[in-house]
Amino acid sequence: MNTPLPDVPEVRVVGLPQLTQGFDLVERLDLQMHLKVHGPLEPMTGERLAQLTEEISLRGRGGAGFPFGQKLRAVAKSAISRGVRPVIVVNGSEGEPACRKDTVLLNRAPHLILDGALLAAEAVGARTLVVAVTRNSTEISMRAALAERGLSDRRGQRMRARVVRTPERMVSGEASSVIRAINGGPALPPGRRVRASDSGVGGAPTLLSNAETFAQVAVAARIGARRYSNTGTGQEPGTVMLTISGAVLRPMVVEVPTGVPLRYVLQMAGAPPEPQGVLTGGYHGNWIDSAAVQDAVVSRESLSAVGGSLGAGAILPIGPETCPLGEALRVANWLAAETAGQCGPCKLGLPAAAGGLADVMNGGGPAALEALREVTQAVKGRGACKHPDGSARFFASTLSAFTDDLAAHVLYGGCGRETTGVLPLPLPGYQESEESIPSGEKVLIDWTLCQGHGLCADIIPELIRINPDGYPSVADAVVPVHLQGRAQRAVRRCPALAMRIEQTAVPTSLARPGLPVSRRRELGSGRG
Repeated sequence: MNTPLPDVPEVRVVGLPQLTQGFDLVERLDLQMHLKVHGPLEPMTGERLAQLTEEISLRGRGGAGFPFGQKLRAVAKSAISRGVRPVIVVNGSEGEPACRKDTVLLNRAPHLILDGALLAAEAVGARTLVVAVTRNSTEISMRAALAERGLSDRRGQRMRARVVRTPERMVSGEASSVIRAINGGPALPPGRRVRASDSGVGGAPTLLSNAETFAQVAVAARIGARRYSNTGTGQEPGTVMLTISGAVLRPMVVEVPTGVPLRYVLQMAGAPPEPQGVLTGGYHGNWIDSAAVQDAVVSRESLSAVGGSLGAGAILPIGPETCPLGEALRVANWLAAETAGQCGPCKLGLPAAAGGLADVMNGGGPAALEALREVTQAVKGRGACKHPDGSARFFASTLSAFTDDLAAHVLYGGCGRETTGVLPLPLPGYQESEESIPSGEKVLIDWTLCQGHGLCADIIPELIRINPDGYPSVADAVVPVHLQGRAQRAVRRCPALAMRIEQTAVPTSLARPGLPVSRRRELGSGRG
């Protein structure tokens, strides 16, 4: 069984709401309702905003946990030394199937996010704001929010703002991937480490942080450091947003003060009383056992102390009825498929590690286990982006957390349990592309000409994947509007002139004004 999470699952709150204030009143807080609930927000200088975020120990909520005040100071310093205006980027890219907390905020409290982003923009003198999103629902919500504020990307405006769509992939949410996509390239890591605070969007110093972080900035700016710190622990004040899924009766996003026992949050979602294990921090995170769950509270420090991680706020328990190695193998195969394909550890190491785990489960014995450990170790610290390291951490955590099951598979050929598939993964196929706003166009390949160069899959991985035989597999789906430009680029760059785009029928209810519904059109092919 594999049931992907909805875009906006049930939302709950422990204690008094801060980020989710007003959610009990309306499904989405438009600008008018947002101001009624939260009130106006006064601008701050860069130094005052940096001090505020340092007083509340605000760290990025996208997984890396970098101090926001330090990032803000670095961007301001770089912008002043270079004499250029910086850029603000809201990273709302959630490419991990177990994460929905940023999607919930983007859909239901878009103006709280914009408040924090515009406050930071005013503080450092930025005149450009970009919001990166992965889903159709978040794109619609954020475009509407910008329109409600009268913001657009037209020249001559004091603040230019736009929404950029990125693919729903693990590697596309990394900061360098988001910046590369905004700059017009593929949403993949560039393979070289460049600090965004030095050179980001358009080469300008860029302040990039995830959606929840900017929402936290907006809350803290309104209520002040002292009141903000009255909630949560002294070391990590405030609330955090968590996505709870896996073996639970009610998958949900919950806003919870730091310091609340993890077991209480799991009980809210209907997790097993004694889970076999809990994956903390998502698919780049760590497993903890049932005993650790009893000791842990919701905070970076506490979870780290018991071998877990807060990461991007995804918490996934599994019950005693499923094979934990089988669950891990499903995730391992997905992680291997999410490779950016730009370095050996990612392109070769992750599929090898997934294959090694399968060998262990299929009776490969101690030799297979040793080979898996060697591959996992070889991947660490050698990737061009963070995906290999995060995936290696997941593999290593799986091997250390489920030693009894590992021994049963290595020594006796199995643990006797089926894999029930409780960890959420995307359904096979290309559902997200099909659900997106349709353009009425399809990508077609002339197989008599195709030579398997693979450039098309690099440009539009959402629609085209490379099969084991080295040739592309094309999704039988209408090209979404947000992918039209890249689809046309793939056609122009095909060295074998094997690709074309044809117009197809779109249901009238989905057609946009001015979009031809039935006219058949070929855009032709071009050489890259």
